[in-house]
Amino acid sequence: MAEYAAIIPAIFIERPNRFIALCEVDGEQKVVHVKNTGRCKELLIPGVTVYLNYVPSKTRKTDYDLIAVRKGPLLINIDSQVPNTIAVEGLLAGQIKLPQVKGKIIQLKREVTYLHSKFDIYFETDLNEKIFVEVKGMTLEDSGIVSFPDAPTLRGLKHVNELSLAIENGYQGAVCFIVQMSQANYGTINRNMQPELAVAIKKAQEKGVAIVVYTCHLTPSQITIKEEIPFKLE
Repeated sequence: MAEYAAIIPAIFIERPNRFIALCEVDGEQKVVHVKNTGRCKELLIPGVTVYLNYVPSKTRKTDYDLIAVRKGPLLINIDSQVPNTIAVEGLLAGQIKLPQVKGKIIQLKREVTYLHSKFDIYFETDLNEKIFVEVKGMTLEDSGIVSFPDAPTLRGLKHVNELSLAIENGYQGAVCFIVQMSQANYGTINRNMQPELAVAIKKAQEKGVAIVVYTCHLTPSQITIKEEIPFKLE
């Protein structure tokens, strides 16, 4: 579960760069930190309702973090730190299940380097299974279909390829997509944005890399795992 202590609704005005946005709060324009360096162009449209977490600090340049946005009836969390937190908690609680894993987790570490990649999660089970998991957030939605990425990701492509190599060396591997919204029919790869990632995912699946997709329950101030949905390569 990820929680925010002081959520304030606001109106999005513009995003001058990847790191900050201008929002209207109670009639005043505020500079806010955007907790997602992705493009989010389909979401951050002038005039939409967004949700800010108020986190005043003398060491920060802004007092607000932009963490969620309304897209029609959908509430979408865009905090890029949330997927890893949700995935770790979900795996440990048994809410997120990887189809090839049979044992119980006895050890879990975050940000573990293998070959030339730093994977988000590494865990071992009581059956001596050793698994690397790469976690990705999904915020791009169109007619009930959620996809990744919203911008080309060389890092993500490298991770997928090296998960395949890990399997060749006796490990297990998985990509866990966390859908940062509550409703979606299935997840996929955004071929229009990065066709080579779709190719790499298909090859990884053939090698035995598991691909799982989970939606979330969310309110402006809280987000938790909801349920698994299908993954399809289109």
